[in-house]
Amino acid sequence: MSIRVSTAVTGVGLAVPGAVSPGDLIDSAPADAEPVSPAARIGKKGLRYKDRATQLALVCADEALRDAGLLGPEGLTVPGETIAVLVASNYGNADTVCSVTETIAAEGATSGISPMDTPNASSNVIASTLAIKYGLRGPNLMVCNGPTSGLDAVRWATGVIGARRADRALVVATEPDNAVVRRLTGADRVVDGAAALVVENQAAAVMRGADRRAVLGPALRVQGVQECLRRLGERQQNPPGACFGPGGDAVEGSPVLGADTVRHELGDRWGELSAVLGVLQCAGAVGWFARGGAGPVYALAGHDGDDATAGLTLLPPGGVR
Repeated sequence: MSIRVSTAVTGVGLAVPGAVSPGDLIDSAPADAEPVSPAARIGKKGLRYKDRATQLALVCADEALRDAGLLGPEGLTVPGETIAVLVASNYGNADTVCSVTETIAAEGATSGISPMDTPNASSNVIASTLAIKYGLRGPNLMVCNGPTSGLDAVRWATGVIGARRADRALVVATEPDNAVVRRLTGADRVVDGAAALVVENQAAAVMRGADRRAVLGPALRVQGVQECLRRLGERQQNPPGACFGPGGDAVEGSPVLGADTVRHELGDRWGELSAVLGVLQCAGAVGWFARGGAGPVYALAGHDGDDATAGLTLLPPGGVR
C-alpha cells in the first residue's frame, strides 16, 4: 500500500526579463526589460562554453537553492543524495543540434565540429550540468515533451519524493530565444528565460525549519482544457482564487472558475514560454499567496490542440482561505 507524501514549494528562482520576485509574475512585464545576464547574476565562473539555456538554468537554480536554504557559503546544507534534479526544456539545445548537423551535412564528416559543442548537443546537458555543479546526487531526469513539460516535471518531482528516492527536488524549466527556436515555434517572441522551484517533502522541510511557500495538491494530465478544469474542480470544495492557464476562449464558460477567480496568462507578457510555462505558473502562485491571495490556485498548460493538458492545484501554506 502506497502512502501519499505531502510536498511543498520551499524555494523559487527566476531568470526571466523584468521579474525579480514571484510577485512580479502577476504584474505586467516591463516592455523594455533587459535580457538576463548570467554573468552579472552568478559570476562568469562555470559559464564558458555553456549554451544559453544552461546558463539561464544555472542562474535560477542557484537562486532557488539559496532561497530554500539548501545552499550556503560552504555549499549544500543537506546531503547531495537527498536532492533530485528535474529539468524541462523543449528547445534548450536546438541551436547547437542544428549547428552540428549542418556542419556534418556540409562537410560530410564530424571533424569540423568543435569539441566544446559536443556536450551541448546532448538533450540532458542542462540536468547533468546542474547535478555536477552543485553535487546533487539524487535521481536526474530531463523532460522534453511539449507544452506540458514544466508541469510534468513538477509532477515527476512529487513522484520521485513520494517513492522515497529523494527528500526534495530541484525543478528547472528553461528556454532560449534565438533564430532556431523562433523558426521551430513560429513565434516572434520567445521568453529567453528560466524558472526554478525546490519541491520538498513537507516533513523534511519542517525538520530543517524551511519556509513553505505553497503546498502542492492534486496533479493530472488529460485531454482538453475544460476537462482538466472539471477534474481539478472535483477535488476541491472552493473555487480557485486564481487560475494560471491558457488565454483566449480556452477557459471561458467553465463552471469551475468562480466570478472572483483572477486569471493569469503568462504568455501574454513573456511570449512563447514552452516548457517554462508550468514552472513559471507555480512560481506565480507562490507570488499570489505571498500577497495574501486566496487559494486554491490552478495551473494549466497545454491547449486543446495539443496532445494533452496538464493541471496542478497549489494551496497556500497556511491552508485554504
